[in-house]
Amino acid sequence: MSQMSAWAQKYRGATVEDLDPPPALSAKPTELISHALMNAFERDYTHLTVVSEDTRALLGYLNIPRLKEMLKNGTVRETDYVEQAMQKFQRSGKIYKVITMDTPLEELEAFFTGGANGNDSQDFAVVTDGNRRFVLGVATKADLEEFVKRRPA
Repeated sequence: MSQMSAWAQKYRGATVEDLDPPPALSAKPTELISHALMNAFERDYTHLTVVSEDTRALLGYLNIPRLKEMLKNGTVRETDYVEQAMQKFQRSGKIYKVITMDTPLEELEAFFTGGANGNDSQDFAVVTDGNRRFVLGVATKADLEEFVKRRPA
């Protein structure tokens, strides 16, 4: 039995909204990496969504620990644009699990442990409205873990 599944008894009908995810902070592809990094650092975020400047469509994300490693290795520089470091979402042939504020925590846990297709574990979830028009926040495995720690037995 994994640690995650041992947490399920503590959810008791809770949803993503009960995690109280912080509002999403999005970067634009043409934003400087230094600016995105500073915004993430100020808010202690580990992931930033990347959205289109024109349509606000979700294009991908910045994994801040990965970005720091890329900077350290010289793969990118702080003066480069976010688009050079972002991880793009694959649009064609990929089915994404919609995570909303109403998603039960059991489903969120399953998403983290098995991913949208049941094969890939995920580090974070982009929380959207039901129509996937607006990014409302980002939930992480750590958020779920913190929820379980504060929830009475």
